[in-house]
Amino acid sequence: MLTRRTLLAATPLAALPAAARAQEWPNQPIRMIVPFAAGGPTDIPARLIAEEMSKRLPQRVVVENRTGAGALVGTEVVAKAPKDGHTILYSTVAQAVMPSLFQRLTFDPVADFIPVSLVAVVPMIMIVNKDLPVNSLAELIALLKSKPGEFDYGSSGNGGAVHLASELFLSMSGTKANHVPYRGSSALLPDLIAGRIAFSVDVAASALGYVRDGRVKGLAISSKQRSSLAPDLPTFDEAGVPGYEAYTWHMVHVPAGTPQAIVTRLNRVVNESAAVPEVKNRLLELTAEVITDSTPESARAFLIAERDKWGKVIREAGITVN
Repeated sequence: MLTRRTLLAATPLAALPAAARAQEWPNQPIRMIVPFAAGGPTDIPARLIAEEMSKRLPQRVVVENRTGAGALVGTEVVAKAPKDGHTILYSTVAQAVMPSLFQRLTFDPVADFIPVSLVAVVPMIMIVNKDLPVNSLAELIALLKSKPGEFDYGSSGNGGAVHLASELFLSMSGTKANHVPYRGSSALLPDLIAGRIAFSVDVAASALGYVRDGRVKGLAISSKQRSSLAPDLPTFDEAGVPGYEAYTWHMVHVPAGTPQAIVTRLNRVVNESAAVPEVKNRLLELTAEVITDSTPESARAFLIAERDKWGKVIREAGITVN
């Protein structure tokens, strides 16, 4: 005799009513799409979260790196995936800047996704060449104002988080400097140490070790409050740029149209996974400050605020990508 469970199991999940889809989810491995390279600063946290999620679900969460075109390739995969909770996106601030950086998208980075949970935020640090004659953010601002356009700053790529955070600093401090894009922080930092560029607002994961060993000077951290990662570093607000905040971040999404019950359960599983002490501590070692009480509603509000904030920076600075 065919039972209800047997019938449900034999029916493709996407063909079931929403309530039934939610009840049976997940009935196959979940693909976590990371639109960046394996082993990088987004991939490692994603794998930590995926491993813990697998312990809490009847199916494994498998990380799949789909790189290319500034995160567009992997993001598009999820935008076009079935709306059944079996394909999820592990995104960064790239999700918020895509609408302003790219003219022709085949998807809407906000409307075509449901933000499930904000996993963590990663602050940025203002770093300067150790021989630059400044020891505070206020002194750097004064130096830049005394010689407008004479200093260069570096970023890890045109239109990326480091570029945008640096441009936000220039805008909010009323200063000018020349942008020098690099292929990642690993290329930027040697030139900063050598004095070929003067400063950068770099991601803490890249910059903090260089600050600690004295190869560069750290002047401020971009979080709203001082961070346990570097308690001696003042915030930008404290150091002379009121209201300045900038992060890269980690967020889980599903395609728009995924049943609410699946979104709710997935949110709980992601939050529980991020809150595991070993995971939380490991993410903190990677300079990611974990968020354990995110909701789909708060994650969406955060994403929209980031889209609007960085869109304004991109427009005012005239930032384009090839």
